[in-house]
Amino acid sequence: MGESAKNIVELDVNELIKKLNKALADEWLAYYQYWVGAKLAKGPMRQAVVSELVEHANEELKHAEMLADRIIQLGGTPIVEPKAWYNETNCGYDAPMDPKTVKLLEQNIKGERCAIAVYNALLKFIGGKDPVTYEMVLSILKDEIEHEEDLQSILEDIQTK
Repeated sequence: MGESAKNIVELDVNELIKKLNKALADEWLAYYQYWVGAKLAKGPMRQAVVSELVEHANEELKHAEMLADRIIQLGGTPIVEPKAWYNETNCGYDAPMDPKTVKLLEQNIKGERCAIAVYNALLKFIGGKDPVTYEMVLSILKDEIEHEEDLQSILEDIQTK
């Protein structure tokens, strides 16, 4: 981490890196859950669901990249073993065993709600003590809120037909 970057972070950097790595694990698992769900989806409004899942998968991958970059900037190392994602995850992983669109939407809404809680807690942890990480986390939180809303809207459309 650069000298100036060290000076603006006014909290335990190791604890911050730990929390960011846990969020990184969540993002990788969310990426895969969305990606594989899009491949398996069956049922009402399949095309709309698949399109939304693919879009969200791409955004979760972008979040993972942002988190990994920030971990490195802070002098840490992103999780390097995929098997560690399961040990570090906040939100877990719901394997899309049932490929019905309604079930996939419900699983991913649950995941987004967890992500919203995780990023909200991370914002509170950071407070004003690391403006760079705060802005990044706020940006990710905004995306997660939008994801929940998008998925909920499609689910409501399916359920009202």
